[in-house]
Amino acid sequence: MSATRTSTYRSLLGLDTATYQPHRVHASGRTYTETNCYTDIIIELVHARGDEPLAALGCLVRTDFEGDQWTFFKPPPDDLEALFGIDIHEMQPYRPLPLQIAEQIDSGRTIVVELDSWHLPDTAATSYRTEHVKSSVVAEAIDLERGWLRYFHGAGLYELEGDDYAGVFRLAGEPSPEILPPYTELARFDAGPRLRGPELLAAARESLRGHLAHRPASDPFERFGEALARDLPVLLDAGPDAYHAYAFATVRMVGAAFELASTQAEWLLGEQATPASAAMLTIVEGCKVLGFRLARRRPFDPEPILESLSDGWRRAIAALAEVVG
Repeated sequence: MSATRTSTYRSLLGLDTATYQPHRVHASGRTYTETNCYTDIIIELVHARGDEPLAALGCLVRTDFEGDQWTFFKPPPDDLEALFGIDIHEMQPYRPLPLQIAEQIDSGRTIVVELDSWHLPDTAATSYRTEHVKSSVVAEAIDLERGWLRYFHGAGLYELEGDDYAGVFRLAGEPSPEILPPYTELARFDAGPRLRGPELLAAARESLRGHLAHRPASDPFERFGEALARDLPVLLDAGPDAYHAYAFATVRMVGAAFELASTQAEWLLGEQATPASAAMLTIVEGCKVLGFRLARRRPFDPEPILESLSDGWRRAIAALAEVVG
């Protein structure tokens, strides 16, 4: 992989937003086209390089209820390095970010950075120019003179320039000392070999086996049900903002995790994945239904849905364990 460069333009992969095709897990027709901001961009970065990001998603079987939310899942750095030779680690943004991005792309690397969705035009349906929300992106190309950025975000590849470029990098006026620098990571692609074909499948299967050994020790949906029983009266009295925050951290997060896990199992295990994949999809459907019921903000009995979710989780884990050991 070599960077494309002109006097002020840098591109990591030489992509074009008009022709770029996102990974199939971001295609329309899925229940959760977007999962969470970090996982989505890593999926697209790996995919754009010509590798299969599903190989690095065995970690999804560890998804657990964390007391007030479900696991904010991410492809583990160790898996990305072992499977694709990608090393992602924190870096220090002590200089203007556009310069750092340009220099890293020059060297065949790139930067993962948390930016303010207020300035991300691809969020026009949600937070663009309406709400300040941090969200992770991966820089694919930058033009310092033009003031232009191409980036992976959510389910695709996008561009911004002008006022959005100035805003997202805080170039207009003196930055407020009360605003901390964004969390920034360096993505390198020279940390080892990129596995392909049978070698990749074998390594991904071994990764899934290892993650299964660290699955939740008890049924996480039972614990979620106990928490929901406490939260539901308060949630029903709260406004829509509280619902959206709760839904994203709970039913949407776990539903997206198991929809991805179902696709990963099918890719990795073929027909052997059918029982586990079907059980995971019952979790996806149950989360969607529960989300709809919560959105109505009217009293209801969640127990039948939660029983279905628990049953789906137990069957999915048992079926995977039977196949991969």
